[in-house]
Amino acid sequence: MTTGKINVSVENIFPLIKKFLYSDHEIFLRELVSNATDATLKLKHLTNIGEAKVEYGNPIIEIKIDKENKRIHIIDQGIGMTADEVEKYINQVAFSGAEEFLEKYKDSAKDSGIIGHFGLGFYSAFMVANKVEIITKSFKDEPAVHWTCDGSPEFTLVPHSKTERGTEIILNIAEDSLEFLEDYKIRELLTKYNKFMPVPIKFGTRTETIPVPEGAAEDVKPETKEVDNIINNPNPAWTKQPSDLTDEDYKNFYRELYPMNFEDPLFNIHLNVDYPFNLTGILYFPKLSSDLQIQKDKIQLYQNQVFVTDNVEGIVPEFLMMLKGVVDSPDIPLNVSRSYLQADGNVKKISNYITRKVSDKLKSLFNENREDFEKKWNDIKIVLEYGMLSEPKFYEKAGDFVLYPTTDEKYFTLSELKEAIAPIQTDKNGKLVVLYASNKDAQHSYIDIAKAKGYQVLLLDSPIVSHLIQKLEADNENLVFSRVDADHIDKLIQKEENQISKLSDEEKEKLKVSIEAVVPKENYTVQMEALDSTSAPFIITQPEFMRRMKEMSATGGGGMFGMGNFPDMYNLVVNTNSELASTILHAENEESKASLVKQALDLAKLSQGLLKGEELTAFVKRSFESLS
Repeated sequence: MTTGKINVSVENIFPLIKKFLYSDHEIFLRELVSNATDATLKLKHLTNIGEAKVEYGNPIIEIKIDKENKRIHIIDQGIGMTADEVEKYINQVAFSGAEEFLEKYKDSAKDSGIIGHFGLGFYSAFMVANKVEIITKSFKDEPAVHWTCDGSPEFTLVPHSKTERGTEIILNIAEDSLEFLEDYKIRELLTKYNKFMPVPIKFGTRTETIPVPEGAAEDVKPETKEVDNIINNPNPAWTKQPSDLTDEDYKNFYRELYPMNFEDPLFNIHLNVDYPFNLTGILYFPKLSSDLQIQKDKIQLYQNQVFVTDNVEGIVPEFLMMLKGVVDSPDIPLNVSRSYLQADGNVKKISNYITRKVSDKLKSLFNENREDFEKKWNDIKIVLEYGMLSEPKFYEKAGDFVLYPTTDEKYFTLSELKEAIAPIQTDKNGKLVVLYASNKDAQHSYIDIAKAKGYQVLLLDSPIVSHLIQKLEADNENLVFSRVDADHIDKLIQKEENQISKLSDEEKEKLKVSIEAVVPKENYTVQMEALDSTSAPFIITQPEFMRRMKEMSATGGGGMFGMGNFPDMYNLVVNTNSELASTILHAENEESKASLVKQALDLAKLSQGLLKGEELTAFVKRSFESLS
């Protein structure tokens, strides 16, 4: 029997591991299954190159719970260890066997899928166990050994009678970790961390029904048999070539990733690059609402098919965090617990690659089937618009596929839109005015007036539209966006001709005084305008600049001087050529004037959705009374 002290640089590393090295105790199972996977893949590699003269076969990793004795067993049929190797790899903490293996076979083992990097994964076992045992038999013709350690630097190493190749880790579970002896808990952890490990993982058995052969008698009942319960899919879709997968394969994998999501994704993007870094994965565009809340924790990060985290910030560009799927790369640097990303040039390269790949896919979808792309636009626009604002490289490419829909459900790219509206929506100063609405129903009357003049009106209803149009205006000379209710249409797109007012300047001033006596000054600025006599007598508009700054402030950034807290300000545009203007002016007394102004103002507010609560109740009552 060998006894000795584990070679560590502190008196007792185990409390340190338990408290600080790993943030979450449950990852012990991930680490130990990863080690078992490494041991199996190493053997596969050595048999492939003829260095291990053994039969590789169809090895599995098995997890067993012995509740009575408070033990968990992790058993593999991999490369195993000799006594010397146990001394070297287990007793010298942080001297990683996987690292040494990769160095020794770096040319031939590059694609072997070996996971380990730090050599500390095994010691995560002491987070949940007060004693850990290793029974291991090397593929080499050497006797098996049994290593035991109780969480102190002391260990024992004795011969063992094991005859089959591989390693068994036995965890004697501590009193504060007894939850890990429950089947449901282990199943939950295996599903979370090891669902796509490259070696089959057995956890218990399940009953399988054997189909009745064709032509059998009617009274023949199907038989059942107990089979290994393999909890993982060793060959997930992202490890395959895109040419080997159908649309249905991609959808099935999406359901495998998100079993509680009942809607199919809109489309997918398969990532597959091996230079200058190694990265595979599949990203899915799910149906999205116009909600600016970034739905993080949807994309899963793997390293050689081992789940690492569902926080992929930094690797996946922020605007794509609303997508779902998998990214797998052995080149993403992780700290010792594999739980957090470290700052690294590779990460930025990967982020740029993903941005480019998504851009190329969107352009391809747009070019191949524009009609289908237009149908999906409302479900993907929030991602693309956010990408234009947050990712310069994406913005550069966005002109090829980002769409601007009209209220009539026509779709234009920006260049198409400029060409379509230039002949009619260019104002007297040579500026091209893009009219838009944010709510088709609430701004219906304004849209109607604009369309009557032959103008196109876009429907831009994303919460970040104010930020987006600000950027588009800055990058496109003589291009101006105006919401269709920002002013009277003739003021939004000013032409050379001017309407002549029926009222004299003196009459206009007298009318303005009468109206201002009724209209609340803190919310409305009264403007007297000579408009077409058929236009509405009173029109409420909200100045584009103030409204846009308030919206930008509400969604973060752009709102200067706390504009988000300013009260809403409106213009009340009075059409001096309307019959109502003359009627108010010539009313017999101030009370009659005030009554007309109040009713006209309420009608204008009603058309803007601004008449609510008590004011709306009073208006309805007053209107019914005028009918009796």
